[in-house]
Amino acid sequence: SIDNLNDSLTGLGAKVQKNMKVLSIIGIVIAAIVVGVIVYIFLVKKPAVKKMDNAIGQADREMLMTGNDSTSTVMYQKVAEGSYDAANRAKLMAAIGLYKQGKYEEAIKYLKAEVEQHPNCDRAYQQLAVIYGNQGENGDALTCIDLAIKHCPKKDTYNQSYNHYVKAKIIENLGDNENAEAEYNKSIKLDPENSDRYVARGDFYYNRQLFETAAADYKKATELQPGLAISFTRMGMCMEALDRI
Repeated sequence: SIDNLNDSLTGLGAKVQKNMKVLSIIGIVIAAIVVGVIVYIFLVKKPAVKKMDNAIGQADREMLMTGNDSTSTVMYQKVAEGSYDAANRAKLMAAIGLYKQGKYEEAIKYLKAEVEQHPNCDRAYQQLAVIYGNQGENGDALTCIDLAIKHCPKKDTYNQSYNHYVKAKIIENLGDNENAEAEYNKSIKLDPENSDRYVARGDFYYNRQLFETAAADYKKATELQPGLAISFTRMGMCMEALDRI
């Protein structure tokens, strides 16, 4: 009937009005959230990021211009207490500074905090491997350097080369000379213009009393970096050793 139809239309209209109110409330909530995000980004996050970037920049300048590791390390530690990208890099820099000062456990604390927050941070694993290796904890060092190799970008040939150099030293310390040599070879293949890699492999050969092979690596190092005193000195040591044979 017409009355029933009118009742249905009235009920439908009421439902539409109710839904419109709900949609209006949802719209207001969404708008408030958007405004809140914009306020956070521009009035909170951006100023905080800028402040952190300025602070780590000051620490970088302190280290580069004065060479004062102690002061710059303290500055990096303060930045590391914060968040954002600057704090992540500050953890690494603070760890390196603490390592240079012989404060291994403090350095390890920062590096472990970094890998806990960023499990793919290859540089943190790299530094952990170096510290563990210097402490004679070769098992932990080997685990960390393998993770550094795994997570290091393939295009970053400098750090990949360094990783394989560190792994070579660890394996050499474990007495596995064959695999150590293979790692030294990989480090050179990845960064063939790096004189330090040839000096490192030359030292490996020298310690095995392979003096001619060692001398060839020291010679290559001097070709890449003329005036490199350490390679000239060790090449002379090889010549003296060969004269005694």
